[in-house]
Amino acid sequence: MRNTLPPNALHPTIRQQVLEYHASIVQEVQQTIQNHRIVVVGMRWNDSVWMARRNLNKAGLDFKYIEYGSYVTGWRKRLALKMWTGWPTFPMVFVDGQLVGGNSDLKQLLDAGSV
Repeated sequence: MRNTLPPNALHPTIRQQVLEYHASIVQEVQQTIQNHRIVVVGMRWNDSVWMARRNLNKAGLDFKYIEYGSYVTGWRKRLALKMWTGWPTFPMVFVDGQLVGGNSDLKQLLDAGSV
């Protein structure tokens, strides 16, 4: 299990700031996960994101794609998602409400017929 600081280990002057860091972005992704079986969260100009989308299209699976910036923009929003999930890279692929990982993880599940 990934170790994170509990809220009581955060000084009261920063606690709310940490807990609410780009909360609207996290809520947007949570809502999308609830409304779609497969969700890909990504960014522009990222080959792994492009390949995940291509692999899902090739498999004939419907999915919802959400994009947050590129290598030079939107990094704070993506950081909030990394803090929330604990997953360090993009894309973030969710299937049936669970984070399954990135493109290589998705590809393994597709090859095994588990998606």
